[in-house]
Amino acid sequence: MALKIRLTKPGKSIKRRYHFKIVVDEARSKRDGRFVEQIGYYDPSCQPEMLKMNLNKYQDWLKKGAKPTDTVASLYRRYKKRQRQTGEERGDS
Repeated sequence: MALKIRLTKPGKSIKRRYHFKIVVDEARSKRDGRFVEQIGYYDPSCQPEMLKMNLNKYQDWLKKGAKPTDTVASLYRRYKKRQRQTGEERGDS
């Protein structure tokens, strides 16, 4: 069973304001079908955009062999960078 970490678009969009779930899913299943586990949330329509990820679950699934899509990999890098910046501002580095 090949696993992917990808975005899924739940529900119906209202006036083209999309939001996405970051999920672990079988590679052959439909984009908006069943998934194994939800590990995050992404809403690009908010100002500033809302991005939340459970980094521990993301790392665990990578260790188990799940492959992130290009979009999810770039969101992960952006989220990690933002976490580092906010940590340095508070002096938690």
